[in-house]
Amino acid sequence: MFKFIHSADIHLDSPMHRLDDYEGAPVDEFRQATRRAFEKLVDLALEEDVSFVLIAGDLYDGNWKDYNTGLYLVAQLKRFEVANIPVFVVAGNHDAASRITKNLSFPENVKMFASSRPDTFQLEDIRVAVHGQSYSSPAVKNNLAVNYPDPIAGYFNIGLLHTCATGREGHEAYAPCSLEDLRNKGYDYWALGHIHQYEILAEDPPIVFSGNTQGRHVRETDVKGCVVVNVDDAHRAELIFTPTDVVRWARAEVDVTSAQDPYEVIDLIRTHLEALYEEHGGMPLAVRVFVHGETAAHDEFLSDTERWEAEIRSAGNDVGNGGIWVEAIRIETESPASELALPKAGAMGELLEVFNELAGDENARRELLTELADLGKKLPRELKVDAGGLQFDDQWIAKVLNRVKPMLIRHLLHKEGVQ
Repeated sequence: MFKFIHSADIHLDSPMHRLDDYEGAPVDEFRQATRRAFEKLVDLALEEDVSFVLIAGDLYDGNWKDYNTGLYLVAQLKRFEVANIPVFVVAGNHDAASRITKNLSFPENVKMFASSRPDTFQLEDIRVAVHGQSYSSPAVKNNLAVNYPDPIAGYFNIGLLHTCATGREGHEAYAPCSLEDLRNKGYDYWALGHIHQYEILAEDPPIVFSGNTQGRHVRETDVKGCVVVNVDDAHRAELIFTPTDVVRWARAEVDVTSAQDPYEVIDLIRTHLEALYEEHGGMPLAVRVFVHGETAAHDEFLSDTERWEAEIRSAGNDVGNGGIWVEAIRIETESPASELALPKAGAMGELLEVFNELAGDENARRELLTELADLGKKLPRELKVDAGGLQFDDQWIAKVLNRVKPMLIRHLLHKEGVQ
């Protein structure tokens, strides 16, 4: 019997893009998150007294800003060496040889697989063979798995591979392979990296994505960690997913249909955030809040979004004494039809006519999107990559118009002295 840890996608010192843009963001806590998660991984290995540790690619997040990343990493890897725990690593697309211009020598216990060809490391005392190959470039499009060595008879054979497997949304199609490619090797366990979500692709033999050890943005929500694998004398593997993250990303979908005014909206959001905080066991959370529903509070809420969004952030800060940071807010509410008893003449009538035309005419919305196309090209990618971002399609422009309409109506009413 023996025990090992399967981990991947450490992304050490990942920059956590654009945190500085948000007032009140816990910048230091989030920037240190990948390091603290890696320390938890090392702590876990020592506590569990594992026989070895696997890292299935993307140990780094690309080239180092300076040598501090490397010095920190070597110090943590040294803890494995002191405990006599071997560490086997394949380089993934983020830490391929062609991208890393700075490097430091690893301790003797760390075995990095070559990128030129697949290779095998053996642990004779427990009869384990680990097969793997590192990336030679940031974009490996060929199937690496098919050329992995044959299994060694009488050993527990592990394939260590950074791959998209059969493909996953949001991840580049690197080192693609099929489940049959992996099964046909005859290995006892496949330790995969690259996909940032824990997933068991097959159980016999176990073909597993461990996911990343720490979520880095709102597209990497919920628990992140590694897999502790217990292997019995018959080479049967028991998998135990174990969290290592120190901060967690989440989405809050809040239905405010019942709210009659913005204060009730805030109360509903606060209640939802309190439940979310409890659900995650008091883990520090970065939450993107989605507010939806047909509510009487719609017009008033959107007429002064800066104020009410500040109220939402304040409500998040109240939970757990600062345990929730509201990363972004998406208002997707609608106004009940009965609320639209507005003047139909003059400037108000013209405004309503424009919005009604845009709401019912796809071609008119398409023309508006064409006018915004140049702006879309100039915006940074991170503002456009997720469902809550700037999509520049018909569904997105319809939501924008729905949000802008009450703001303009309220502004015009105040300008004309109508309360």
